[in-house]
Amino acid sequence: MKDHDSKIVVTIVITVIFSLYYILYFLVLLAALPGIISKLLFGIIPLGLMGMMIFVCVQRINEIRSGEEDDLSNY
Repeated sequence: MKDHDSKIVVTIVITVIFSLYYILYFLVLLAALPGIISKLLFGIIPLGLMGMMIFVCVQRINEIRSGEEDDLSNY
């Protein structure tokens, strides 16, 4: 397995782990909070974080594929 492939796999695995955590947290909030308004207010936060995690994962994979994964060393 190439070095790039292993970095992509690690990125995807971490994203899946965090996404499962956010889904579980969302389900716990739905069960624990009373009222539809509080469920919507506090339930959107973990779903938004999960969406951002997926967005960052896609960006990271694009960086790895383009060879720019170590661009901080330029500064």
